[in-house]
Amino acid sequence: MDHSVEIELSKLDPSIPFRASTTHLHSTWAKTLYSRPELYICPQSLEEIQKTVTLARRCRRRLVVVGCGHSPSDLTCTSAWMMNLDEYNKILSIDKEKGVVIMQSGIRLYTLGDEMKKVGLMMPNLGSIDNQSIAGAFATATHGSSTRHGLLSQSVLALRIMLANGRIVSCSADQNVDLFRAALVSLGAIGVITQVTYQMVPNFNIEWEQSLQPLQRVLDQWNGELWTQAEFVRVWWWPYGQKAVVWKAAKTSKDERPVESNWYGSTVGFHTYHIMLYLAQWIPRLLPAIEWYVVGMQFGFKVGTTKTAVQEGRTGLLMDCLYSQRVNEWAIPLEKGPEVISRISNWLQNEQESSGIPFDPKGVFVHAPIEVRVSDTTPTTPRPFLDNTTADGPTLYLNFTLYRPFNRDPPALERYYEAVEWLMKEMGGRPHWAKNFTTVSKEEFRKMYGENLDHWLRVRDDVDPEGMFVGDWHRRNLLPDTLPTLALEEKEQKRENASGGGENWFGKSASKPPSSKGSEESFDLVHGAEAESLTLLPKQESTLHGRNELNTVAVSEDEEEEL
Repeated sequence: MDHSVEIELSKLDPSIPFRASTTHLHSTWAKTLYSRPELYICPQSLEEIQKTVTLARRCRRRLVVVGCGHSPSDLTCTSAWMMNLDEYNKILSIDKEKGVVIMQSGIRLYTLGDEMKKVGLMMPNLGSIDNQSIAGAFATATHGSSTRHGLLSQSVLALRIMLANGRIVSCSADQNVDLFRAALVSLGAIGVITQVTYQMVPNFNIEWEQSLQPLQRVLDQWNGELWTQAEFVRVWWWPYGQKAVVWKAAKTSKDERPVESNWYGSTVGFHTYHIMLYLAQWIPRLLPAIEWYVVGMQFGFKVGTTKTAVQEGRTGLLMDCLYSQRVNEWAIPLEKGPEVISRISNWLQNEQESSGIPFDPKGVFVHAPIEVRVSDTTPTTPRPFLDNTTADGPTLYLNFTLYRPFNRDPPALERYYEAVEWLMKEMGGRPHWAKNFTTVSKEEFRKMYGENLDHWLRVRDDVDPEGMFVGDWHRRNLLPDTLPTLALEEKEQKRENASGGGENWFGKSASKPPSSKGSEESFDLVHGAEAESLTLLPKQESTLHGRNELNTVAVSEDEEEEL
């Protein structure tokens, strides 16, 4: 540990642990990027989080909060300090009658699902995976697939956030509303979300059915009952065979009934497909034939083949991401789906003229399926400032996945994503914040979000004027060019190829001396007692799952400085 850090650490309360490692290697889930933080910190209490934030401020370090690292982008990469909240994962209170649950922000969704099942509750909706932390999931606008649900953040009732000055601020739809709207899609740049109040629903099973259909039939039903025939609907589009698997699910009181399995459907299929994808790295023209084989073995060779099952909602709504992958997902108005799908389909069939896409498709072969999902955020109020969905109607999500067999990028990556992004922008689309968009400039983001981006930037500057939570990703995509480098902002220095695939990421923090508008004075929007300088009272025993409930009290600035 750096000697200057040791000196500052010695000034703080030694009874509060500082659980830091200097040897951690961080990677994204997909092994696309690696970085070595100077310190990797794993707090287990609110006091420890505050100690970390206070120390980072005094030592002039950027601080990155990370969960499972499922985003394949450089959003979580740092050479500065990284804080993981996996051990800050307790349920604090449950109001079973109202379905309102208060939890620490580091709890993973799968753990939350297990805990909620014990009391007969569940999250109303889920995305494709449940490996994220609750705070990490809604911080990047995670969604499921249903026209009856919006983003996961739609069910967030209130938040508590530790700002760069070490103070805790509460926010909700009724209190500090601008901070709430900024934090619901925070992109890790607002502060450390420490507590989440969430609206649950009674636990439920789902009965689902999936059927193999011609793509044209799906497009013909688009404006009919395709997306409204059940509460949860999603489509997997197989472009070379012009087919689609339509998956629909409804809540049920029926007992669980597993899906019929075959010899290919588990380990054999997993490894077979992986090896085939690897071979296609060298012979891309194999991919249409590989698609035909995988669709047939997994879903059936005959159109109309159907499978059904009854599963717990908390597991049945999920899907297996299989292998390391690049993902490029965009949100567009639902009614534009048939045009977009038809034009991309034409482009992949080497019909460039009819596609209207100004990129040569010759030699481009892609992986499948393309995932097609929906949401409807029109009832959401207040809306997150950086909500990428359509405000006045249902939203369609198209997720263009390219697998990385044995952690190697496929040859079609650059041109495929250039073509897709060009069309998505023409259709008024917005990229998913956590995915691999490659051609979107900050000027285009400004046009996409307008004054909502201005509001988010204003709140961000108010709560973290020195940029403790700002990295190169934020500068590259969102921060205006007119804004000087912030005192604690980290910028990317270089990338190097990693031996096992992917890239090693290196950054450098500005580490400027405190400014006249420092983190100590941050968040002028908060009035008086709404901002709490944190000191924990003696722990009060709670009967809830044998855990302790924590109370906070405001103390003087001198006491805060001494922690």
